[in-house]
Amino acid sequence: MQVNTSTRNSNLAIGSIITLVAAICIIADSLIVGKQEFFLVLNADLGKWADYFFVFCTTLGDGAIWVIVAILFFLFRKNKFPLLLSAIVVSTLIAQLTKNYVFPAEPRPIAAITNTSAIHTVTGIEVHKAFSFPSGHTATAFTIYLLACLLIKRKWIIPVGFVYALLVGYSRVYLAQHFPLDIGGGMIAAVITIVVAVFVQNKWDKRRALNIE
Repeated sequence: MQVNTSTRNSNLAIGSIITLVAAICIIADSLIVGKQEFFLVLNADLGKWADYFFVFCTTLGDGAIWVIVAILFFLFRKNKFPLLLSAIVVSTLIAQLTKNYVFPAEPRPIAAITNTSAIHTVTGIEVHKAFSFPSGHTATAFTIYLLACLLIKRKWIIPVGFVYALLVGYSRVYLAQHFPLDIGGGMIAAVITIVVAVFVQNKWDKRRALNIE
């Protein structure tokens, strides 16, 4: 059975549209308000509890989160491993190739903004200076979100998963690691990733069906 059943495909379509619209809005605001100005608005200090909360949120977009996702696939969706593997590979390639070759060493907020005293940072968190666009954490979180939309037929996954992914993206701005523009780029990278991953999975399913016949 292919992954694109009607209910789940509907969830994926809705999740992808929401992600793209949000990404366009973030990118548009960055261009209209100003890349640095928009960052400073969203980077405002919200207090110690917010610091702890967003440090936790950002870990949900670390590359290590794929280990947990892989375990869940192994337990519940073994036949969808091509989907997972291609999602990991494509997401990583898009982020790293863009960071290193399309926008090589793009400065992060702490390096791009002259008045660094205006930037809110969190104690204990190393603030990176280069390879800003796009946000890899955001690409990972939104790829996981769209995978969930595809594989979970319940409608609640659309808003709940979106909030999870958006919190990861916002955490990168709050922790002064990325501009909002980078978050928008990561969201678009996730949509591209899921399109390729679904294509790979469907090709795999068709090949298996032919072999069985």
